[in-house]
Amino acid sequence: MRGIDTSFDFHSDTPDGKDPDRYSPTMRRYQQLLWGKELPTGGHFDLSPVRHHLEHHSSLGDFFLASDGFTTRLQKRARRVIREIPDDELPKWPGYTVGSAIVFPSNRVGGMMTINGARGFLAKIADRPDLTVECIRRHYLGSQPNPLGKVLLRYEEFFKLFGDFKGYVEFFLLQDLLQDDGTVRFFHPFDDFKTPAVPKNKDEYLSYLQASIDFIGARNSRIDREP
Repeated sequence: MRGIDTSFDFHSDTPDGKDPDRYSPTMRRYQQLLWGKELPTGGHFDLSPVRHHLEHHSSLGDFFLASDGFTTRLQKRARRVIREIPDDELPKWPGYTVGSAIVFPSNRVGGMMTINGARGFLAKIADRPDLTVECIRRHYLGSQPNPLGKVLLRYEEFFKLFGDFKGYVEFFLLQDLLQDDGTVRFFHPFDDFKTPAVPKNKDEYLSYLQASIDFIGARNSRIDREP
């Protein structure tokens, strides 16, 4: 996409010790360029940078969005496994590029957790993008429970902007997280949120990490092809 360098690491223009999601000016500009576009349900999702966030105000409603690191290496949660893996066996991580980022509503509803907060807090999600998108898929179906069910319902008006799950996925360029049949391509064995979200051994972790890297690369390539 014109004006976006998908190899740019947001840590490079973020002050030391600060969060790129809040303090990288390039991050805000890229998110504004990417998601300020026509909605599948009609209308243009104009976004304006306000401090550390992006905002939209129109007849569609008032929306306050913050960037979120969508992918994760699980460095804290899987640290015991990672310590046992030699550095030369770990595939190179691409850094925090735009393919790793997304936006979610940042306003607290009733003082409760945001989507960003809940996906990091809940052990059954562990900040993973594939598990998050599975929850969003179930949210649109409306009939399947999921660990993020209550928090997603709090932001029902945001999800209505995209019409359905297909509209959400295509708007945020998440097609590479799906199988050909429209189901989620999980990075780690999945059984209805009963299986652990965090890999438990070296082989599981390396497989998970490579799947994460492949997704970031595919999404960055998709962003590069955007008009």
